[in-house]
Amino acid sequence: MSGILVIAEQRRGELRPVSLELVSAAQGLRRAGEEVAVAILGAAPDSFIKALSVAGVDEIVTIKVPASEFDPDIFEAAVGALIAKRSPDVVLVAHSVDSFGYAAALAARLGLGFATDVFKVEHVEGTLVATRGGYGQKVNVEVDFPGRSTVLLAIRGNVFKAPDQAAAPRVMTFDAPPVESRAAGREFIEMSAGDEVDMTAAEFILTIGRGIGEEAKVSQFRELADAVGATLGCSRPIADAGWLPKSRQVGQSGKTASACKLYIAMGVSGAIQHLAGMKHVSTIVAVNSDAEASIFGVAKYGIVGDIFEIADELRRLF
Repeated sequence: MSGILVIAEQRRGELRPVSLELVSAAQGLRRAGEEVAVAILGAAPDSFIKALSVAGVDEIVTIKVPASEFDPDIFEAAVGALIAKRSPDVVLVAHSVDSFGYAAALAARLGLGFATDVFKVEHVEGTLVATRGGYGQKVNVEVDFPGRSTVLLAIRGNVFKAPDQAAAPRVMTFDAPPVESRAAGREFIEMSAGDEVDMTAAEFILTIGRGIGEEAKVSQFRELADAVGATLGCSRPIADAGWLPKSRQVGQSGKTASACKLYIAMGVSGAIQHLAGMKHVSTIVAVNSDAEASIFGVAKYGIVGDIFEIADELRRLF
């Protein structure tokens, strides 16, 4: 059979949000008559059926495996067997720590087309083309897969918007082949992220760019963000300089503001890599002294002026 196969991810009994994002990514690839199947592996895969029953899913494949948490050997064997049986045109997995453990090995073993960190995928004149970053995210690279009947793509998280409508896909089971795992787990320890902010869940973000000039100015924008009830974010130059943690970087090589409703960009030029992290935002306000800055091209409201003067005026209002 052809079609698209999505490999969902779960961790500690909870479906990871990226699983539903993969369903949305699949919709732009499906051709007339093709179906989207979602496979879920786990000790109790049936418990995820309801969460995976969303618009765009035609079939859910449950695969019961002996490991309650991710195991690279078990995943490689089970997913490989499912691909061999179904021969899908495209297999979508998350670009995540889990897929790092088995996807490349699986692609090499089965002779699949393969690309990681993909943030755009489409058919161009009948050819599958995946777009990913290259040279430290300084350029976008388009990749095609001549001679490959099945292509495995690892999709970047927080790029595609998850479907929000329920559906009633058919459900089937698949028997995973027996495999002797080389890994042994003892205990699951949740590591602290250090900076606990989740930019992907923030609804109101105030982002600063290289226009602030120096690290000493960061504190006043942090205070402003706190005063107006926003989450402080930054563009890549600020994170690269170490003025704010990487976890607060919005953009192609940072986080996507997928839940943001109001985004204020202060001193941000609007490089294409940064704009990639803002594409889900409904209302963007740009403040920049350069009237020709690219950020004004995507902003709903724009202010040409000194960001420090505007920041002071906002601070007086709050």
